[in-house]
Amino acid sequence: MPHLNLASIEQVAQTINSVVDRVREFADTFTDPTYYPPPSDPVDRVALYFLVMVSQDHRTGRPGRPFEAVIGGRKIHGADLLYYLGAKAYREEPSLFEPEHLATLSLEDAKKLLCVNARICPPDMQRRVLLLRDLGRKLLKLYEGSAYRIIMLSRGRLFGSPEDPGLIPLLSVFEAYNDPVWKKAMLLAKFLERRGVLEIQDKWNKRVPVDNHVTRIALRLNLVELEEPLKHKLVKELPFTAWEDILVRTTVREAWHSIAVRTGLDDFTLDDALWSFGRKVCLPNTPKCHACENHPFCENKQCIFAKHGICPWAGKSRAINEHYFIDTWWY
Repeated sequence: MPHLNLASIEQVAQTINSVVDRVREFADTFTDPTYYPPPSDPVDRVALYFLVMVSQDHRTGRPGRPFEAVIGGRKIHGADLLYYLGAKAYREEPSLFEPEHLATLSLEDAKKLLCVNARICPPDMQRRVLLLRDLGRKLLKLYEGSAYRIIMLSRGRLFGSPEDPGLIPLLSVFEAYNDPVWKKAMLLAKFLERRGVLEIQDKWNKRVPVDNHVTRIALRLNLVELEEPLKHKLVKELPFTAWEDILVRTTVREAWHSIAVRTGLDDFTLDDALWSFGRKVCLPNTPKCHACENHPFCENKQCIFAKHGICPWAGKSRAINEHYFIDTWWY
C-alpha cells in the first residue's frame, strides 16, 4: 500500500512555509470573464456554469495530442482552453447550460460548448456527451433543475451524515463527479467558495483536488512511498489499474493536506500554487528546476525545492512522472 513519507512531508512543509505569504497572495479569484462568469452574475447562474464546466475538467489532451488553439494571436491550452470555450458559450449561447438542454444534448451542441470551431475537441467527446446528459437529467430529477439547490441542501458542509449529506456526497450521484478521490468535487467547492457562492462550514474537510499535476509533484518530492510493484510500474511507465490509481491519489491527497496543516495554508490556496507549478515549472519529463519564474515556488530563477536540496530529480535530464492512468473521467 502507498504510505506517507513523514520526513519528506516535514521538509517540504518547512520549505513552503518560507514562502507562505507569497502562496496566499497567489490565490485566484476566478472572476476573469475570459474564463468565468462576471462577478455581478446571479449565484444560480454562476453555480450552474461551474457545475457544468468542472464536470468536463478531465484529460483534455492525450500524449502527443494536446488540446490547444491559437485564438486572438495567443496560444491557449488544456484547462484554460476548456474554460475559455465555456465562458464563450455562456455569453453567446447560455441555453447550452440549461438542464433541460443538457438532458438531451447532441454531439453537435456539445461541440459548441467544448470545441474550437467544432474541430479542435477534447479526445473523448462521446463520453462527455453522456456525462453532460447524466448531469442534466439528474439535476432535473433530484435537484429541481437547480445547481444552486445542491449548495442550499449542503448547508455549506462538504460532508454531513447519511440523513443529511454535504456537498461531496450530493455531487456523487452525477457520473461526472463519482471520483472516489473527489478531484472534481473539491475543485467545484474551491471555485464556488472563491466566488462567494458557497461558505464552507467544515473547513477541516477541505482537500487539494488531486490531478496529474499535484500527483507528479508529490511523487517527485517523495511525499508518498510506493511498494516495489507499484514503484516498478511508475518507473517503467506501465499502466496502473483504477484501484491502484485510487490508492496513489488518496495518499497524495492526504500528503498535501498534511502539508497544508503544517503550513497553516488553506488546502484550496495550496492547490492554486501546486496546480500552476505543475503546469508551468514541474513539467512532465523535463522540469524547469533552474528556469523557474513568476511563481511563489521560484526564487532567483530556481525552484525552491531544488534550492533547498529536497527534490532528488532537480537537474536530472529526465524526471519521473505521475503514474500512467490515462483513460479516465475522474481527473
